Amino acid sequence: MILLTYFRRKFNRQQPISDSLITTMRAFIFDLNGTMINDMEYHTRGWMYTLNDILGGHFTWDEVKPQMYGKNQEVLVRMFGAGKFTNEEMDRLSIEKEKRYQQEFLPHLELLPGLMDFLEKTYQDGIPMAIGSAAIPFNIDFVLDNLNIRHYFKAIVSANDVVFSKPHPETFLKAAQLLNVEPTECLVFEDVPKGVEAAQNAGMNAVVLTTTHLKDEFNAFENVLHFANDFTDGFFNSLLNN
Repeated sequence: MILLTYFRRKFNRQQPISDSLITTMRAFIFDLNGTMINDMEYHTRGWMYTLNDILGGHFTWDEVKPQMYGKNQEVLVRMFGAGKFTNEEMDRLSIEKEKRYQQEFLPHLELLPGLMDFLEKTYQDGIPMAIGSAAIPFNIDFVLDNLNIRHYFKAIVSANDVVFSKPHPETFLKAAQLLNVEPTECLVFEDVPKGVEAAQNAGMNAVVLTTTHLKDEFNAFENVLHFANDFTDGFFNSLLNN
């Protein structure tokens, strides 16, 4: 078990830490894209190609980027409206988008700095870890198998495993259930506001990796314990040394 004691002066948190946040964490749940790997630019490229080149849209980068959350089918509905595509068509387009993303990102595929060491230390300490992602298994397998890190995770929850996408808490609640840990004993690692909102809805605290969003975009949430550029931040050692 990891006793996490947070101090404003140590971790530069914007707001004082209440006593309720001095809590015991027994498991870690990781979002994948943008949290473990810095790949969101390549997802945007994949969507730009799919929405504009394949489907004939005229969307700008700034229009596409904020819509990239939840299941791929949900993205298509947000961009083109309900009823535009059949479920079969959306499934096919989803795979085409991911193939484009994987092709472009594979030469750059690597974990965020410091994450491999953090995973190994966490694993050696016997702390259970899970992935809770809106990605489809096709994409999760692409990352885990190419980087040979599947063995670190006792549970994986993908888009195919839930009915409701983030910010609904189902993804993280299911991960906690599979780890046999209470939701309040889980710490979530995320990179987007919708993911942090999902953690908050699940009763979980979160750490934000600032790969794709600015700190100010998380001001609405009270469950953010820390912001970090990557896993070399000294905060992560504190999770394992207490």
